[in-house]
Amino acid sequence: MTLLTTTAELKELCNELAGEDYVTIDTEFMRDRTYWPKLCLVQIAGQSRFAAIDPMAEDIDLQPLFDLLAEPGVVKVFHACRQDVEIFYNLTGRTPSPLFDTQLAAMVLGYGDEVGYDALVTEIAKARIDKSSRFTDWSHRPLSEQQLTYALADVTHLRVIYETLCAELERAGRTDWAAEELLNLTSPETYEQPPELAWKRLKIRTKDPRFIAIAKALATWREEEAQGRDLPRNRILRDDLLLEVAANRPTKQEEVLKIRRISVDKRSAASIAATIQAALDLPKEQLPRLPKPQRLPRGIGPVVDLLRVLLKHQCEEHEVAQRLVANTGDLEQIAADDRADVRALRGWRFDVFGRAALALKHGALGLAIADGKITVFPMDGLEAHAPPPKAASHG
Repeated sequence: MTLLTTTAELKELCNELAGEDYVTIDTEFMRDRTYWPKLCLVQIAGQSRFAAIDPMAEDIDLQPLFDLLAEPGVVKVFHACRQDVEIFYNLTGRTPSPLFDTQLAAMVLGYGDEVGYDALVTEIAKARIDKSSRFTDWSHRPLSEQQLTYALADVTHLRVIYETLCAELERAGRTDWAAEELLNLTSPETYEQPPELAWKRLKIRTKDPRFIAIAKALATWREEEAQGRDLPRNRILRDDLLLEVAANRPTKQEEVLKIRRISVDKRSAASIAATIQAALDLPKEQLPRLPKPQRLPRGIGPVVDLLRVLLKHQCEEHEVAQRLVANTGDLEQIAADDRADVRALRGWRFDVFGRAALALKHGALGLAIADGKITVFPMDGLEAHAPPPKAASHG
């Protein structure tokens, strides 16, 4: 079993793979005790060679791998790549490019919502993966042959899956659909974690602007602490305690330390108190406010329910994952406004669902049950429903 532990070995492999049309890649990492993921293993395969790379080895520099990830002539193939790409973005400041995600491609082709790698291995590669090493500690050395065999299966079967899905996308005329979805995965903004936006993860149930200002300031402080100390944010201060502190508004170190269940050192307690005081000193006009929830017209609920049935039917008919086309929020906006600024009323999604949704909404399309299945039938000129002008302008 090939495990590369030196820069010379890695450089030789990457030089060879740089001549391939594509490489398949996966990573193993640990994150339960750190803020930033700790890269423990990289698995990579070309069409004729595969290997595992040990980023924890003392005598290895990953620069040859990073150069390969940026090689424009080699497609980098992952499955469910978001966390893998995040790791490489944190290490290099750029995303692998060009990139292909087999999970996303499978969704475009109707294999299901967020289809797992194991399922694609079974269905496409006609193989099975030994799951006995799934919950292994990848930071522990040495790695066993069984662990390496398990890890490398994540890239060797991926070659067959990639080639099969590419051919299916081409036959279905959906290569552009997949490329459109990949734009978000290759955007650096997807992997940026600005501390000042961390408060949006909190479940704030009040509209009090002063409380929101304090919670926002505390979330920013916590994120900066977590990033700087490389600790999970909840190891700094759990969400429920953060909101409890925001409600109590302590402005002195000793007041923070007296809060029940809180466990922070004196330095952190002083920082929390100063952060809260600064939020309390904000002028009223600078206080943040939660956006007002959109009020839907009365009686629109049944319309949304019908659109949901239509969405499921259309996605099954067109063999595309429902999650890619529209969510509940999109359906609510379509029910309320023919020109809603949602993806379902643009591009290929309009052809799959948006046109039919508008037709159903205006009585030009009907739903019925026949032989235990939903059927869709035209009632009054389905073809007359073209993309609304505002929606079409978004491309």
